[in-house]
Amino acid sequence: MDFDGGEIDVTWQLQRVRRELLHRETKIEASDATLPLSDICLTALRLRRKRRDQSREAAGKDWTDTGLIFTTRTGQPINPHNFNRSFDQRCAKAGVRKITVHDTRHTCATLLAALDVHPRVAMRVLRHAQIAVTMEVYTEVSDAKTLKALKRLGKQFDL
Repeated sequence: MDFDGGEIDVTWQLQRVRRELLHRETKIEASDATLPLSDICLTALRLRRKRRDQSREAAGKDWTDTGLIFTTRTGQPINPHNFNRSFDQRCAKAGVRKITVHDTRHTCATLLAALDVHPRVAMRVLRHAQIAVTMEVYTEVSDAKTLKALKRLGKQFDL
């Protein structure tokens, strides 16, 4: 994580194997990347790092240094089940429809499409190896976008 440069290196993943959380390299080399972060992401990550550092100080000798930003109060990786529960609680608190953490990837893809972001850029953001996955599985196009496209097409035939 490069806070000054505004980038994150994606080379590791947290994976559950037989009830054990393992910090492993990404599944395939194509998944590895250095990605730029938006200002809102950098701000959120800086806040999270500050909370992690406060937890480290409070834990003292009970702290386990994993190098992760998102940890438990003792530095351990967050159990995915606990993360999902926390995510659900935050959705409820924010008054938004409950979705799964994985569904946020679909939301991101759809928002990128609504912003007319080039599909190859969306593919890179979502770390997909094939554009078909990004466009056919993850992206939904709104009725408003469809109507706008059809109106533009119709104008081409107006004489």
